Amino acid sequence: MAFPAFFALAPRIALHDPLAELLGASDNGLIEYSYEDAVRLAGHSCPTVAGAWLMTVHALKALYPDRPPQRGDIDVTFADEATNGVTGVIANVVGLLTGATTDTGFKGLAGQHDRRNLMHFQGDIPGEIVFTRRDTGDRVAVSYSAQRVPGSPAAMPLLQKILAGQASATEKQDFAHLWQDRVRRILEAANQPGLVTVSPLSHAA
Repeated sequence: MAFPAFFALAPRIALHDPLAELLGASDNGLIEYSYEDAVRLAGHSCPTVAGAWLMTVHALKALYPDRPPQRGDIDVTFADEATNGVTGVIANVVGLLTGATTDTGFKGLAGQHDRRNLMHFQGDIPGEIVFTRRDTGDRVAVSYSAQRVPGSPAAMPLLQKILAGQASATEKQDFAHLWQDRVRRILEAANQPGLVTVSPLSHAA
C-alpha cells in the first residue's frame, strides 16, 4: 500500500499526550501526527479531510507557539451540529489530534486524563470551530474556505457517471486523479492567506 507522494506536503505536528507518557505508549509522551493519519482515520482523502487537518494544525500551533500542544487538554466547539453536512468528518479529524470527544472517550484515572465532554456542537461562536486551552483559557477561532482552491469542472460529471455505474475504467482513474489533484493543491496552499483563517479570541470566562 502506498499513499500519493504529495500527502507529505501537509504540515506535520507533534503533540504531548500526558496519558501516553503515563502508560508508556511513547517516549516522553510525544506523538507526531501526519496527514496520512487523518486519511487512515477517515478512510479517504478529500478537500474536507484536508481542510480539517489544516484547521486543526494551524489552530494548535497558534495556541501553543512555544511548546507541543497538550493532547487531552483542549476544548473544541463547533458552530454546526454534529450530524449536519461534513461536520462529523471534520470532528473525527479534530478529535484525532486533540483527543477531545463528546461522551465516548477515555473516562480517566482518578479524575485525570478524562477525554470526555471536551467536544461540543451548535455553539454560538465566531468561525467554524473554536479551540480553547483548558490550562490558560486562550482561544482561537478557525475557518476554512475550500473554494479558494476550486476543483476541476470535469470532476463532478465524472463522479455522476461513476455513481450511475456508467463510467469506464479510464474515467474512474481520471476522476480519482482530478479529485486528489485538488487535495494536493489545497495542501500546497496550506499557508495561503484566506484558505485557513485563525483569529485569536478573548479568554474563556
